Amino acid sequence: QVQLVESGGGLVQAGGSLRLSCAASGRTYSSYAMGWFRQAPGKEREFVAAINWSGDRTYYSDSVKGRFTISRDFAKNRVYLQMNSLKPEDMAVYYCAATNHYSDLIRTNEYAYWGQGTQVTVSS
Repeated sequence: QVQLVESGGGLVQAGGSLRLSCAASGRTYSSYAMGWFRQAPGKEREFVAAINWSGDRTYYSDSVKGRFTISRDFAKNRVYLQMNSLKPEDMAVYYCAATNHYSDLIRTNEYAYWGQGTQVTVSS
């Protein structure tokens, strides 16, 4: 079992930055791949970024590539999403997710564990 708690969301102006944090608990956290997803009102949950279990491979959606960076800190059991150059279309609830059985980390149904989400609001 892995428990996930996101933090770091908030209100930011367009062009600004935020860093989301996901605190993971559970003995086998280090063996899980981690992902960030987001869901805007009236839209489906979509992939944002993912990092493999060892932390040496990362994946990004085209919409955030070059602006967002995912990283993980094994000592602190945390995964981060650094978001720069934020746009109004980035506004959504952001979710952290974990999986230890996967073939395609961009797919929502690959992930067994989810956090409760944190709201990101971007003002234009």
